[in-house]
Amino acid sequence: MKKAFISLIICTLICITSCRSNTNAWIRINQLGYRINDIKVAVFISKKNLTLQSFKVIEVNSGEVVMTFKNVVKTESLEPFISCYRLPFSDLKKSGVYRIVAGNIVSPDFRIADDIYNTTADFLLNYMRQQRCGFNPYVKDSCHTQDGYEIYGKSGDSAHIDVTGGWHDAADYLQYVATSANAAYQMLFAYSENPASFGDKYMANGLPGADGIPDVLNESKWGLDWLIKMNPEPGVMFNQIADDRDHIGFRSPNNDSADYGKGHERPVYYCTGKPQGLFKYKNRTTGIASTAGKFASAFAKGSRVYKPLKPEFSKLLGNKAIAAFSYGLKNPGVCQTAPGTAPYFYEEDNWTDDMELAAIELFNLTGDSKYFDYAVEYGRKELVTPWIGSDTSRQYQWYHFVNMGHPGIAPQQKTRKEHWFASHR
Repeated sequence: MKKAFISLIICTLICITSCRSNTNAWIRINQLGYRINDIKVAVFISKKNLTLQSFKVIEVNSGEVVMTFKNVVKTESLEPFISCYRLPFSDLKKSGVYRIVAGNIVSPDFRIADDIYNTTADFLLNYMRQQRCGFNPYVKDSCHTQDGYEIYGKSGDSAHIDVTGGWHDAADYLQYVATSANAAYQMLFAYSENPASFGDKYMANGLPGADGIPDVLNESKWGLDWLIKMNPEPGVMFNQIADDRDHIGFRSPNNDSADYGKGHERPVYYCTGKPQGLFKYKNRTTGIASTAGKFASAFAKGSRVYKPLKPEFSKLLGNKAIAAFSYGLKNPGVCQTAPGTAPYFYEEDNWTDDMELAAIELFNLTGDSKYFDYAVEYGRKELVTPWIGSDTSRQYQWYHFVNMGHPGIAPQQKTRKEHWFASHR
């Protein structure tokens, strides 16, 4: 999802809160808290020139000062702040609920405990369920059930295609393969790396209730089912639903009032490998491989993950992964999203990273060495993701900003070298 996604590797959540006694200064803490033996640091920032020499940590329940620290570190501030200090307190190793006081500035309360990250992976799935298209468990109603009609399609503009499902983009209701396939892949990757991190409290339709399947896999399948609709057969791919004509303000999904000229149907953009845009603005599409690679990596990872749970579904995903990758080989280049009435689209410029990830996932799925060779070949074409070292970036220019193919290749490369040396002794 555009602002959503979204990876499930838990990052430190930084909270910027209103100061209780001074609106010109704040103490930022880790919202989740700190584990007992973690490095613990808070940050003091102020819009005034202040000198800070110490701070206190107070136990919330008793109100007592448990430790006083004088190891504040003055750092360079960023606008609009004038003063900035790091507040290390790693020596505090007792579990409990605390707050920091620096001068007359008080932090939000936070916990120190070894269980602070428990259930956080599942917590992130709340957002995904909230964004569901089709049946939405938050409004307990269905939306966009008449999607959609083809744009640029082989069947001609306005031909109907059933693409209800998937996730809405963010605050609007656009839907993109680029972000949705990445979201599905990231959830599947997170589960495959650490399945014990996920629970089972929701059913496949997103409503509360255990069903014997980890919630993250129910959510991933919701996305994969939609991706199958957007890639209904080999050589047929759609890239997005709706365009910026959707930007007409906030409304609930089941009362969507966006008008695309065909009642409640929305346009579904067919992948042509050429620049698209219905009005005065056009994207700079050069091919289809970026989209094909995203389809293939999500399908291939899904095929491996669901094999013990849903063998037939796994087989379908595996076949679609192979076909999608093959289509990407035949259509190199980037497939950008399409603008509508404004010059707004995802300006993705790189695509070999998508094909690299797809190839290594297909190697992991099939064991066929040709996919490993493809992965290495594509990996060499983008050794470093281009945003590294760049001071500016256009909208989603190098999405998804991290090349998951590289770490996928690395352990396989080591194993293959070991086998080669063993066979040549």
